[in-house]
Amino acid sequence: MIVITNPSAIANEISSIDSLFKEGLSLLHIRKPNFSAIEMVEFIHQIKPEYRDRLVVHKHHDLAEDFGIKRIHFSEKNRENSFSIRSNQKIFSTSTHSIEDFNSLENDFDYAFLSPVFTSISKEDYHPKTNLFKALQSRTNHNTKVIALGGIDSKNIQKALENGFDDVALLGSIWNNENPIKQFKLCQQIALSYSV
Repeated sequence: MIVITNPSAIANEISSIDSLFKEGLSLLHIRKPNFSAIEMVEFIHQIKPEYRDRLVVHKHHDLAEDFGIKRIHFSEKNRENSFSIRSNQKIFSTSTHSIEDFNSLENDFDYAFLSPVFTSISKEDYHPKTNLFKALQSRTNHNTKVIALGGIDSKNIQKALENGFDDVALLGSIWNNENPIKQFKLCQQIALSYSV
């Protein structure tokens, strides 16, 4: 299961991140679009070094090397400019918003977000434009894992996994919750029970 950071800073964020990792979080995408390089360095420094192999950076990709981070994410917009920094030592992911875009990805992307699957919890008035469950029936790219993003919570994880998604990513259901750790454990339990 993947968790994406809240775009802006929130109270007790680092301690929540540490707790998520202790509960078995496999990957944390650091998506802080307004962070400067210095703010990004400060943020990563606060996360325990033993979790760095589970961090994915969305911005300031050059910092990954300094921290020994092997995972880099490209937005749809900056994916075209990604060729210069892609190498075999890293694991790459990207964002897509249509099945056509997902199907056209090259093989060097380990996984891609496909969104929005449901109405977003964290973005106001961000709804699916098409039925992505139906669209997944025309999936031709089986080299890249497809990850459901957008409005994912404990009530619909099973639906996403049953309808062809390889995994799910959580954002609003975690960070907009009074108890993000409890919510993560519930979502994790549902996802694990489906995969067994």
